[in-house]
Amino acid sequence: MAVTLDDKTVAELRNLADRLRIDSIRATNASKSGHPTSCASMAEIMSCLFFRVMKYKLSEPRDKSSDRFILSKGHAAPILYAAWAEAGLFPVDDIMNLRKLDSDLEGHPTPRLNFVDVATGSLGQGLSVACGMAYVGKHFDKASYRTYCLIGDGESAEGSIWEALHFAGHYRLDNLCAIFDINRLGQSEPTSLQHNMEVYRKRLEAFGFHAIVVDGHDVEELCKAFDEASATVGKPTAILAKTFKGYKFPTISDELDWHGKPLGAKADEVIRAIEQQMQPGTATGAPKILEPLNDAPVVDIDDLRLSTPPAYKMGEMVATRFAYGTALAKLAEHNSRVIALDGDTKNSTYSDRIKKVSAERYIECFIAEQNLVGVAIGAGCRNRTIPYVSTFAAFFTRAFDQLRMGAISQTNITCVGSHAGVSIGEDGPSQMALEDLAMFRSIPGSTVFYPSDAVSCERAAELAGKTKGICFIRTSRPNTAVIYENEQVFSAGKGHVVRSHDQDDLVIVGAGVTLHEALKASDMLMEAGIKAAVIDPFTIKPIDHDLLLKEATRCNGRVLTVEDHYPEGGLGEAVASTLAEQRNIIVKILAVREVPRSGPPEVLLEHFGIGAKAIAEAAKKLVAL
Repeated sequence: MAVTLDDKTVAELRNLADRLRIDSIRATNASKSGHPTSCASMAEIMSCLFFRVMKYKLSEPRDKSSDRFILSKGHAAPILYAAWAEAGLFPVDDIMNLRKLDSDLEGHPTPRLNFVDVATGSLGQGLSVACGMAYVGKHFDKASYRTYCLIGDGESAEGSIWEALHFAGHYRLDNLCAIFDINRLGQSEPTSLQHNMEVYRKRLEAFGFHAIVVDGHDVEELCKAFDEASATVGKPTAILAKTFKGYKFPTISDELDWHGKPLGAKADEVIRAIEQQMQPGTATGAPKILEPLNDAPVVDIDDLRLSTPPAYKMGEMVATRFAYGTALAKLAEHNSRVIALDGDTKNSTYSDRIKKVSAERYIECFIAEQNLVGVAIGAGCRNRTIPYVSTFAAFFTRAFDQLRMGAISQTNITCVGSHAGVSIGEDGPSQMALEDLAMFRSIPGSTVFYPSDAVSCERAAELAGKTKGICFIRTSRPNTAVIYENEQVFSAGKGHVVRSHDQDDLVIVGAGVTLHEALKASDMLMEAGIKAAVIDPFTIKPIDHDLLLKEATRCNGRVLTVEDHYPEGGLGEAVASTLAEQRNIIVKILAVREVPRSGPPEVLLEHFGIGAKAIAEAAKKLVAL
C-alpha cells in the first residue's frame, strides 16, 4: 500500500537528489572525467531508493539480509558513491578522489568497494546479476530482502537485458524491481525509442512485468511506484522513469554532446542554479536509513566435499561429462548451498543429476547463455550459494563479456563445458569447442581444469567449488578409460606422469581425449623402439611447471603436446610458455589447425592430426631432430 509523503519528506528527498547532483558535478570536475549528466537524470531515483525505500546496514553494506542494489549503468558511478557518502558510510569529501590511482572510487564500480557486489559498466549485464540475487532471495534464502537494478535506456538495447527480463518474468521474481532511467539520449545520438514510454510499457508487460510509467524527477511519483512494487505479488516490477539527461543543468539538460564530459568552467554556474532551487530549512545531515529484517539464514559454503569418494574400476569406460554429473550430485548431497544452472543442455552435460538430490537446486536458464552466466554470478554474491554453471563449452564464448566482468567482480563460480573439440564427431564445427581453453585461460585469476578420466573429473568438480575466482572444467563427450585409482589425490597446478620408462626419448603431454590418444601412441612408439613418457597436466592453468621441466629434462628436452583445440591459447601454448626460458628444450604442438567438419570422432582425430597415429609420427620426427 502506497504511503502518502508529507511535505517535509518530499522536500528532503528533493534536496537530497540535488545534493547528489552537486556531488557528482564536483567529483567529475575534480577528476576531469566522468559522466555528470548521466548522474543527473537519476538523482531523484537514487534519493528515493537510498533514503526512503531500501533497507540496509551502513555498518555492513553487504549484510546478508539487506536489500541489494545493482547499478547496471555503471558509468553513473559518481552518484552511487555520492549516495553512500551522503548516507554516512564515508565522508562526502572522499568522492573528490574519484578515478585517482590510489582511490577505490573508480570510473565504474568494482567490489574493491565494500558496498558494491559486482562490477558494472560493460552495459547490459546488471539485470542478469540482479535476477540471480532475487532468485536466491526468493527460493533459497526465503528472506524479505528485495533486489533493485537501475538500467540505462541506452543499454536496454542489449540482448542480455531481454534475456534477463524473460528469466525474471518466467520465474515471477516479485522481489525484483528493475528501474529504467529513460533519459532519451545515448552517447552519440538519441536512443532508438527516445521518450516513447508506451512502447517501453508494452514491452515490459509482454515479458511478464508489472510496468509503471512515472516522471523520474517527481519523488512523490517515484515513492508511490516503489511502494506499489513492494506490494506486487506474482510478478516482477519495472519502473519506467521518464527523465532528462543533465536535468537541472542550464543549457545542458536534454542536449547532445555532453555524454561523458565533466562540466569544467560551467560547473560553478550549474551548481549555483541547482542550489537556488533547493528548499531551505530542510535537514542537511546524514538522512535516516531503514534497517533490514535479519531474516536471511546463516549459510556455510566452505564445507564442500564429495559425499562419497569416486567408485570406478580401472579401465571402465566413462565420459567425463557423466562423471561431472555424478560429482555434482555428491557435492549437493553434502552441502545444501550447491546449485546448478544450465542452458537447456542438462541431459547432455548431466547437470540434471542434481535434481535427484534436490530438484529445487537446479535453475533452468534456457538457451540464453549470457543471462545464464550473469544469473550464476548474482547467485554467488554475498557467499549465498556455490554455483555450478554448465552448457556446451562452445556456447560459453557467447558469454565471454559476462565472464570477463565476473573476474573484475571477484566472483566465485564454476563453469563446466562439455562437448569439447572434434571428438564430439558428427555434430560438426558449430558445436565443437576449440577456443574455450584460450578464453578461460585469458581470464585473470581463473583456474582451468581438464580432467582425463572419471576419477579426476569428480575431484576437479570438488576442487573447483573450493577455489576462488572463475573456474572452468572442460569435459568430453566420448567415453574414456578410467586410468586413476579412486584414492588418487589431485590438486590444482599439479600434473601426473601416467606413463614412464627408463631413459625415455620424449615426453608427450595430452589432456582429456588426447591423453588417451597419447597413451596409444606411446604403445605404438614402443614397438618402434622409441620410449615415450606421458603427462596428464590435470589443470591447464596453473600448469605444473616443475613437473614439466623435470620430465622434459629427463626426456632429452623433447616435448610433444597434443590437444583437441586450436593451437592459439590452448595446452600447447601453456606448456611452451612455462618452458620458454629453458635451454635445450624443444616443444612441438599438435592441435586442430583449421575449421573442422563432421565425421566419426576417431576419424576426425586422425584427420586433424591429433589421433594416436598422428602423434606417433610426430614423435618420431621430434626424436630425430
